[in-house]
Amino acid sequence: MSQSNLEKQEAKLKQLNQKIKAEKNKIEQNLGKQIIRSANLDYGTLTTPQIKMIAKKVAAFLNQAQNNR
Repeated sequence: MSQSNLEKQEAKLKQLNQKIKAEKNKIEQNLGKQIIRSANLDYGTLTTPQIKMIAKKVAAFLNQAQNNR
């Protein structure tokens, strides 16, 4: 393969990786929003420790649910 073709493929791969990263971020944001809405939490009063605690509880619940399958 020529250098030009390799560079083009590398550029496409970088672009694809950026799209994947953006989609992951979008999913994470939407998941967080849905959890906050479903739990009737106030965005303005959430602290970083509270967010971490909620994340741990959700993860523990999901892991337990998966293990019970």
